[in-house]
Amino acid sequence: MWIGIDDTDSPAGMCTTYIGAILARRLVQGGFRVTDTRLVRLNPNVVYKTRGNAAVCIEAEGDIDAAFDLACACTEELAEFDAAGTNPGVVASLVKPPPDFYHAALRDFCTLKEACEALESVGAHYRGYKNGRGLIGATAAVASDFPDRTYEVLVYRKRENWGTPRRVDRESLFRADEMTRPHTWDTVDRENDIVVGVPHTPDPVLFGIRGESPTWVREARSYIRSEEPACEQVYTTNQGTDAHLVPGRIGALMEGRSYVVRGVVERMPITGPGGHVSLILAGEGTSVRCMAYEPTKGFRDVVRALIPGDRVVAAGSYKGESLNLEKIGIFHLADAVRIRPPVCPACAKRMTSAGTAKGYKCRICGARAREPDIERLERTIRPGWYEVPPGARRHLARPLLRGTPPWQQTLRG
Repeated sequence: MWIGIDDTDSPAGMCTTYIGAILARRLVQGGFRVTDTRLVRLNPNVVYKTRGNAAVCIEAEGDIDAAFDLACACTEELAEFDAAGTNPGVVASLVKPPPDFYHAALRDFCTLKEACEALESVGAHYRGYKNGRGLIGATAAVASDFPDRTYEVLVYRKRENWGTPRRVDRESLFRADEMTRPHTWDTVDRENDIVVGVPHTPDPVLFGIRGESPTWVREARSYIRSEEPACEQVYTTNQGTDAHLVPGRIGALMEGRSYVVRGVVERMPITGPGGHVSLILAGEGTSVRCMAYEPTKGFRDVVRALIPGDRVVAAGSYKGESLNLEKIGIFHLADAVRIRPPVCPACAKRMTSAGTAKGYKCRICGARAREPDIERLERTIRPGWYEVPPGARRHLARPLLRGTPPWQQTLRG
C-alpha cells in the first residue's frame, strides 16, 4: 500500500517529513513492513506552501485499514492544527493513482476536487482536515513516479530542543562535504562559505544531507558532529532532478510554472536596486525578462557578462512576468567589439568624427578616413552551463555536478 501525508506544518513549526519518520517507525512497531519512504517535492510556486512544498509517501505491506488509522492518529497528534494555513490530508491506497496527477502537482496546479476524483478512481482511503487542501499533496505523493531519483537523510531534534539554536559543528559539515562530494551536494556552499544543510526555521529538523544513494548520504552523515538527535530517516526523493521544468516558448509562458527556454540576449544586462540583475531574452518574435536575484551571489556575474547576440538557454520559474533563473546555458557567444576612430597614419593621433555618415578627420593634418578601428575583445565567460550557488538553489533544481540531464541536450542551438 501507499500512504501519503501533506500540509501538517506551519511557519511556526513542525515538518511533514518528521511526521513521516515517526509514522514509519510506528508502522514497523505495529508489525507492518515498510519498503520505501519518499519525500516528494511539488510545484515550488504554489502560494499555499509553507516552506519547500514537500509531501511524504510511505510504501508498506500490511492491513490498509489499520495503517490508515495509524496515519490519521499520527497526524492528529503532531500536525500544527492551530495554524490558519495548515490543512492536513492523509491518504492510503492499495492502487497508485495515475502518475499524471503527480506531474500536474509538480509542474502545474491541482484542485482539491481533482485530488478526490483521483482517489475515488482507485478506491483509496482518505481524510482531509479543516479545508482538506493537504489531500492534493498527499495524493500527488502516492501517485509519484521518479524516473530520476536522489536521496536525503534527515536528522531530527529531540522535542525539548525544538525552537532553540541548533548545535551542529560547522567544521564537520565541511568535512562531510569534502569526503563525499560529488556523491553528495548542498551540505555547504564553499564559494560563499556558508552552511546549507542546517535549517534556520523552528521545526524538528536538525540537518539534512542530499546525495545520489542511501550509502553516500549515510557516509556523509557519519562525519557530522551535533547535539544528540531523536531519530533520522533516509528518504527517496525527486530533489535535484529538475523534474519541475518543462520546455517553454518565450511569449507563451504561464504564471507559476517552471520552464527551460531558448533565446538571444537582446540588450546589455542591468543591475538594479538591491543588486538584482535583469536580462532580456528575445525569441518567438517577443521577449522575456530573466532575473538573477541578489541571493544568487556570483551567478549574477555570469549574467552581467552576457552581451546582445549571445544565444542561451535559461531555466527557472516564471513569476510576476519574469523568469527567475536557476541555471543558464550559454551555447553561442557573440563577438564583443570596441569601435573607435582610426589613427591618422601621418600624425599617429586618433581622428575625430567628421559628422554623421561623413567618416573621420584628423584635427592636425586634415587627413580623412571612412572606416573606424574595430577591436575584437576577449570575452570573460565561455560556452557552458552555469548555476546558482547551493545557498540559493531550489530543492528540485538539479546541480550540475550530477551531469547533463536529457532536456539540456534537446535545447542546444
